[in-house]
Formats: sequence, structure tokens, C-alpha cells
Amino acid sequence: MSSGDPDSSNMKDDSMEKDTTLPTAQQLTSEMMQNPQVLAALQSRLDHMVGSTSGYIESLPKSIKRRIHALKNIQVATHKIEAKFYEEVHELERKYGSLYQPLFDKRSEIVVGTYEPNDDECEWDSEDDEDFEDETTKIREIDETKKEEEVKCATVEMESLKTDDTKGIPSFWLTIFKNVPMLEEMIQDHDEAILEKLTDIKVTFTVPDETMGFTLEFYFASNKYFSNQVLTKQYTLQSQPDEKAPFSFEGPEIIGCTGCKIDWNKGENVTVKTIKKKQKHKGKGTIRTVTKQIPNDSFFNFFNPPEVPEEMEDMDGDTEALLASDFEIGHLIRDRIIPRAILYFTGEIDDEFDEEGEEEEDDVDDYNDDDDDSNSDNDPDFDPEKVKKEETPQECKQQ
Repeated sequence: MSSGDPDSSNMKDDSMEKDTTLPTAQQLTSEMMQNPQVLAALQSRLDHMVGSTSGYIESLPKSIKRRIHALKNIQVATHKIEAKFYEEVHELERKYGSLYQPLFDKRSEIVVGTYEPNDDECEWDSEDDEDFEDETTKIREIDETKKEEEVKCATVEMESLKTDDTKGIPSFWLTIFKNVPMLEEMIQDHDEAILEKLTDIKVTFTVPDETMGFTLEFYFASNKYFSNQVLTKQYTLQSQPDEKAPFSFEGPEIIGCTGCKIDWNKGENVTVKTIKKKQKHKGKGTIRTVTKQIPNDSFFNFFNPPEVPEEMEDMDGDTEALLASDFEIGHLIRDRIIPRAILYFTGEIDDEFDEEGEEEEDDVDDYNDDDDDSNSDNDPDFDPEKVKKEETPQECKQQ
């Protein structure tokens, strides 16, 4: 094709026009979003917008704003009544706590082995507890034609099942703590032998006309670690709206806690560890070994919480996080673990599973769906019968 060809000339003109075309808005946006400075400015702008209003309330006439202020005053008054409601609820908790306590005391007696429940008290319809009954049935079904010696041997075997020197339910509270993720994280290896001696946990509420609160009492059997029979943790509650943020009120909240002094026996304090450090004298050049005690991770640090400052603004982030966790644990032990101890012991209560189980199940379903598609469509060697055989034992095991 010659250079004078009109078609060639048109193609060149079109190419020049394309080169001089302005970038589209989408292209400009794409280039801007790749600029770190633009992204930083945009993020800063978004941060300032978080929690801000849309401007609708500010745009309303003054007469409507006055009525909104009146509604807010009504809301504050509502919160004050709600605070009184929770104070009465606290009194009901104290009243019913005294009704629960005889049952909890009997539970404690069974756990430590000072009381052996009778047959009626132990009757429970459960497949897990049928081993003993099955053995008894076997003896009853022995054919009458069997020799007396065989019957006698079977009877001796049954008697051995009945005679068990184990008293109570060993490691009851330690097992509960290890079944609760939040408490399990607190327990170190050196704590377990001590928690084996934990015999009971009780909650007592403050009497009327006193500041709202409750005390957790941890009872221990005689042990070589400390001389205390009871370790306590006292929590102070507040049930009134904050004057500075009245709308944040959602019921009683813990505003403080006090632990107790543990009278550790010599060399048994697991909340500290001893380290040896060598020091060199600057002038003489001699070296000496210095023994020093430093804090150690332990469940028993629970009884030595950080102090709550008078002004919350003075609290640093680490202290605030520690207290928030401590308050959550206090509520958990009072409201959940003490009333439902046996269900935590058997693992029939799984708080984390209750909250996340449904979501995890959905994830598994999604994964299985994707996996089936990839196997059937993309894998020429995929054998559904083989997969079924491999999965069957696992399914049976879960059932």
C-alpha cells in the first residue's frame, strides 16, 4: 500500500486522535487511588467521619430541636428508673442466693466426698452411665445351667466394681476451669497442683444499704502451698447513669475489685520466680551473684488485681485491659460457672461453640461444596465411591 493511499492517511489521523484523547474519569480515579498521599488523605477524612451525624438533625428547625432535647431528658429519667430496677434485681439475687446455697452446699459435699448420694439421687437416664448396669444384667442373665464357680467369679468381679476407694469427684473445679477457655489461659502448669485442692466456690452479695457488690469465695483443702482456707475476690458494682455519658447506661457495671493476701508457705509462692544475676563491681572487678524475685504468670495473680484510679482518665491502656478482663471473669464465675458447675465439668456447656458454632458449620458446608465441584469437574481420577468409603468411618465416629 502506497503512502498516498487515502485509507492509510485516515488511519494515521485516527491514531493521532486517540493519542490526544483525555483520560476518562475511571482512569483518573484509578491513578489517584494508587497514589499513597491521596490514600492517606482519604483515610484521614474517613476517620473524621466515623461517628459523625449525617447533618439531618442539625438541619432541623429550632422548634423541633427543642422537642428533641425534651425527649433526651425523658430518656435520662428513664435510665434513672432503670437503675433503681437493677438495684431491686440485686436484692432478688441476694434473696435467691440464700435459697440456692443449700443445694450448692450439698453439691460441695458430694464433690469432696463427705456425702455419698443414695440410689434415688443417682438415678439418671443416660447411655454413658450404663456400664455398671450392663455388667449387672450379664450376671442376671447367666444360664442357670452354669456352674456355681462361674457365678461366684462373676459376683466377685461385680463386687470389685462396687468397691472404689476414690472419694467424691477429683479435680472437679480444675476440670471446670480447663473447660472454660478464658480461665484455661490463666492456668499455668505450676497452678494445677494447687487448684486440685480447690473444694468449692461461693458467691455472697452485699447486704442492703451498702454499696452494690458481690464477693467470690474460693475454698481450699489443707495444702502445702498456703495457709489460707479461703481466698476472696470482692467486686464493687455501680447502677446509676454516668452524668457525663448518661445514654451509655446498660445496667450495673463493675467499677472496682479487691483481692486478698495469700499467705504463701516458704518457697511455694507460684506468683513469683527467683532468678540469679551476676554483677561485676566497677572498681574492684569482683563478681557477685544477686538473687532477685520477679513476677510470674499464675492463675493466683487473679487475687492481686491492679488498683482502679479515682479518675478513669488517669488509667493507662494496659491497666484498663487487665481490669476489663478481670471484671468479665468475675461476672462469668458468678453468673455462669457457680450455678452450672456440673455442666461445665462434663463439657455440656461450651460458650464459644454457642456463639460461633453456626458460623463454623456454614464454613464447613461452603468448603465441602467447593471441594465436591473441584473433585467432580477437574479431577479425572475422582472416584466418589472411594471418597465415601474414606469418609464413612469418620462420620460414624462423630455419631
